[in-house]
Amino acid sequence: MLKPSTPDGHDDALEDTIVAVAAAMSDASRVKMLCALMDGRAWTATELSAVADIASSTASGHLARLVKGKLITCLSQGRHRYYRLAGHDIAALLEGMMGVSWKRTDPMRTRTPQHLRNARTCYDHLAGEAAVNIYAALVDEGWLQADGAALTEKGRARFQQAGIALNPNPRRKACCACLDWSERRFHLGGEAGAALFLHGEHKGWLVRTPGFREVTITPAGRLALKKLFNIEV
Repeated sequence: MLKPSTPDGHDDALEDTIVAVAAAMSDASRVKMLCALMDGRAWTATELSAVADIASSTASGHLARLVKGKLITCLSQGRHRYYRLAGHDIAALLEGMMGVSWKRTDPMRTRTPQHLRNARTCYDHLAGEAAVNIYAALVDEGWLQADGAALTEKGRARFQQAGIALNPNPRRKACCACLDWSERRFHLGGEAGAALFLHGEHKGWLVRTPGFREVTITPAGRLALKKLFNIEV
């Protein structure tokens, strides 16, 4: 039986690409590095080798494999080199895989740590219980379309009133519903999610824990979220 060909003649291009991505991730040390980079920051090879608990020379090979697989990018700053996730799509892929993997583990042995369940980074936006409550409030108040694809006119006006700067010509999705792996509900992603997180950081509402995905919501942040979204954190 003849196998049908695609119009451009690349019969197995998509399948081969999926296999290549899976192969680039098929190592525990590389997965540890990718998970560390989910905090949205750029890390040095030395920092990533420490996270993966491997020698620097070994880490170099793993990082090269991840760069080749287009999962991370390398940035040069003077004599230093930094690594970060290749983009929001890679972060979304990892977040989804974390959710799937968590459901496959023994729930008695691997419950989601409470400090991560409350609030954490999902690349450049907020995730966790606080984030899904914000998302629900945005929908309930008519600030966000039910499918999470866009802010409503009211939502854009309220963001502007709150001083949350939105890029009028975003290079990525202006807004999206991002499935939260610990809560199994949606939190706000895309340009709007990143803008909200950045605003919260500048205002001192949200404080990252350096080197980890954990986010602390400050007393001022709890008051601000209550005022803006009528939610208790």
